[in-house]
Amino acid sequence: MNRLKTSVIGTGFVGRVHVEAIRRLGDVELAAIADQSPELARSFGDQLGVDRTTGDYRELLADPAIRAVHICVPNHLHFEVARRAMEAGKAVLCEKPLAASVAEAEKLTALAQAHNVVNATSYNLRYYPLVQHMRRLVATGQLGEVLAVQGTYSQDWLFYETDYNWRLEPEAGGKSRAMADIGSHWCDMVEFVTGCRITALCADLQTFHKIRKKPKRPIETYAGKLLQPEDYEDRPIETEDFGAILLRLGERARGALTINQVAAGRKNRLLLEIYGTRRGLAWDGENPNQLWIGRRDGNNELVVKDPSLLETEARPYADLPGGHAEGYGDTFKQLFRRFYAAVRNPSQPADIPGFAAGLRQLRLVEAVLESSAKKSWIST
Repeated sequence: MNRLKTSVIGTGFVGRVHVEAIRRLGDVELAAIADQSPELARSFGDQLGVDRTTGDYRELLADPAIRAVHICVPNHLHFEVARRAMEAGKAVLCEKPLAASVAEAEKLTALAQAHNVVNATSYNLRYYPLVQHMRRLVATGQLGEVLAVQGTYSQDWLFYETDYNWRLEPEAGGKSRAMADIGSHWCDMVEFVTGCRITALCADLQTFHKIRKKPKRPIETYAGKLLQPEDYEDRPIETEDFGAILLRLGERARGALTINQVAAGRKNRLLLEIYGTRRGLAWDGENPNQLWIGRRDGNNELVVKDPSLLETEARPYADLPGGHAEGYGDTFKQLFRRFYAAVRNPSQPADIPGFAAGLRQLRLVEAVLESSAKKSWIST
């Protein structure tokens, strides 16, 4: 088998997810990993059985045998790493947000085209089988005309003032946190599933914890906090904990979204409801193997993921038979499978969210920030 060699840059929570998904592909070899120091990279490599590690990702870019890179570093580093990788001729799969600003994302999108490299932004949640099924239900007219979309993306991992992560800091995570981190996933899914474009929005953002307790030593994302009061220092917070956003999708359709990272008990709930002139749909990311279909004149329906019962074009996104759950890790596998198919054959249409998708979501993020600051509707 001709196995493509790839690499992962960044060894945090999502870096581990990328490593595990790459290894499930079969035709791709994880050749190396990199992090900000040799010690961090080596520790990660020892845990996951990766022999080649480095504290300087540029060593990997200089290796002609490595065909692609996965960028899993903090947001403010995305632009520089992606730029260097494309200039080295590597295919690039970058975690979202694509960059720290629209201006940076525009440059990366132009560079990808100029260097003619395969590129993707990790909007992996598109790849749940039932999300793909919803898309086909809308595309084939079974939902009717889309009238309204509504939902939330809610988490509780930043519930306490002592919950802390680099994403809280604008210099590392960007000016937006909740919208850029989770709201962009919801908006990407809405546009992907419905085929409708968000044309205007009105947002109200709120930071509930104006001061948070920052640990004096590094802690892992999502890790439990068992530190004592003397282990913290006060840190002013500028990025949002919560947002309420009204949406216009063209002339007729409307929508409403809440994003919340202090929602007690909600671990990772992406709820999307779509209502058309014939049916309604509701899907919850905390229960991703079920889809609710609503009817005005007839019984409602609860669809359980089963490849044999999915719309034909959605079936390739489910690898396991009915009754066997597919979850978060499987979405990365499905995205990566299609990314590497494009790397092998760039001339074929690629079923991946390219850098253009990352740029699109950053434009929505900046529109949300502008709208909340001006307290007005903003066209997108």
